[in-house]
Amino acid sequence: MPQPQKSPSGALSIALLSLASAASPVSADTTQTIEDALKFGNGGAVKIDTNYRYEHADQDRGPQKTANANTIRTRLGLLSPVFHGVQGFVEYEGTHVLQSDYNNGRGNKPGYSTVADPGYNELNQMWISYAGVPDTVIKGGRQRIKFDDDRFIGNVGWRQLETTFDSALITNNSIKNLALNVGYIGNVQTFTATSETVNAPIANANYNLGDYGNLIGYGYWLDYTQSENFEKSSQTYGLRFINSAKPKKFYDHYSVLYTAEWSYQEDYKHSSNYQANRFNLMGGFAAYNVSFQGAMEQLNGSGRNKTFDTPLGTNHAFQGWADVFLATPVDGIRDVFGTVSAKFMDNDSLVLSGIYHDFTDDTGNAHYGKEWDFQAVKKFGKHYSLLAKYANYDADSFSTDTQKVWIQGNVNF
Repeated sequence: MPQPQKSPSGALSIALLSLASAASPVSADTTQTIEDALKFGNGGAVKIDTNYRYEHADQDRGPQKTANANTIRTRLGLLSPVFHGVQGFVEYEGTHVLQSDYNNGRGNKPGYSTVADPGYNELNQMWISYAGVPDTVIKGGRQRIKFDDDRFIGNVGWRQLETTFDSALITNNSIKNLALNVGYIGNVQTFTATSETVNAPIANANYNLGDYGNLIGYGYWLDYTQSENFEKSSQTYGLRFINSAKPKKFYDHYSVLYTAEWSYQEDYKHSSNYQANRFNLMGGFAAYNVSFQGAMEQLNGSGRNKTFDTPLGTNHAFQGWADVFLATPVDGIRDVFGTVSAKFMDNDSLVLSGIYHDFTDDTGNAHYGKEWDFQAVKKFGKHYSLLAKYANYDADSFSTDTQKVWIQGNVNF
């Protein structure tokens, strides 16, 4: 028998009660007791992650009804102790749907706006690693992989279910200041609980230049083997230069922020013949606890199946949180944006940020639209956090006006 749906007001009440509960003070002694209880042996631990989220998605034009989703995601993992350099990990992941007035990304309710968080239970990770070779870790199995800013290889960590990879990965640090990752992905377990088979060698080299930053080179060869995914195949090469994780300060309180990146992509194996470039430039500065950035990311396109795409990336983090541009438009996209972020309270536990985007095609001639994004994150020690987030896309010549609201509480040990 179908379950009765909760009203939006009831959903909001659940959200507020959950957040109030998560915000309750937890003493340092209690937290330490929980930490100690979850650890065992030489590096062994029980891992727990619970994430409650209310998401509201409203599109002003078109047939889609306003979506309201209340979901709770739970991960429960077991990390073994290290034995002669060998360690293993297994993790369950499941999303429980409290309110399902939304399209979950798998076509369950196509009349609603999409919130890509299906209710599902799955094996999220199961891997074994070996660190017996000097300066080297070899890991095989279903695992989380995150390179650089997750633009090309990431876990789509914003969604309730994450993307993980059936893969082998070798990480080597034997050359001073150089971190080298080489591997192979054979299957992708997506954030919508689908499975996609690929033959995908991957390589990423990160050289630490000290105070100057990091120079990164990468190559990704994605050969999708299922006919419905053939056009997602591509080969990508790129260079990235970015400021260090802790930029050098001058006059005690100021630092410079910068990114310069170029990527080239072309057809590979089953995809149509095409070539496309990507440009990613950012300049900014930090003063005391406030940072300012101006940036431009451009993904070129020249028609259907001839666009620069990042099918294994965490695309929600780029080109606006409203998720209008998860796939590159046929004429490409140029995203010119500015970001302001500020940290407050003890240990910078409250972070406020705002972003303004202006979107055009890759020539700058066709104006797609603009977007405002805002976020507040409050952390309570190492294990508890609250989040409120808002996105407003104002359409011009692409898609439709879209507003999204999120309220979230997380507990992670």
